[in-house]
Amino acid sequence: MIENEKIEEIFLTLEERLDKTVSVLRDSFAAIRAGRANPHILDKLQVEAYGMMSPIHQLGNIAVADARCLVISPWDKSLLKAMEKAILASDIGITPANDGSVIRLVFPELTEERRKELVKQVRKMGEESKVAARNIRRDAMEALKKMKTAKEISEDESKNSEIDVEETITKTMGEIDKIVAAKEKELLTI
Repeated sequence: MIENEKIEEIFLTLEERLDKTVSVLRDSFAAIRAGRANPHILDKLQVEAYGMMSPIHQLGNIAVADARCLVISPWDKSLLKAMEKAILASDIGITPANDGSVIRLVFPELTEERRKELVKQVRKMGEESKVAARNIRRDAMEALKKMKTAKEISEDESKNSEIDVEETITKTMGEIDKIVAAKEKELLTI
């Protein structure tokens, strides 16, 4: 029974790491600007406020004004300059418009060239996620081989577990492909 618990532990770790890989990919794609106003583009943006760095969404309300405009209403108006500075220093590529009470971010229409660049970036990120999944597979396979070498599991248990690892990885690769395809479609059909 102990052997099965060890195999189960390997699979729990495998699935946990694969889920995290897919989750990171989804979060990364949420931050890619697709020509529409998306508050998630600001998720990783840090603003210096009150002597420390804070996420921008903790310092004010972020609302979608229309399809191509975000409005940031800080709870403390003295933070407007710091927010504007952080947005300018970031890599989101949008110039903020500060009217003294709110900051407006107007998303320009994406050019065909920019769309193609974003699709390349999306594919690269998808491939990086697949590489991470392959590394996770390698780690699981090595753990199973160590157990087999140490005679903690039988030859049959080892083979069956390896097949299960491959099936899990194949399923995750398919999920990554679907996420990449959906993001590509979003970028090309706006």
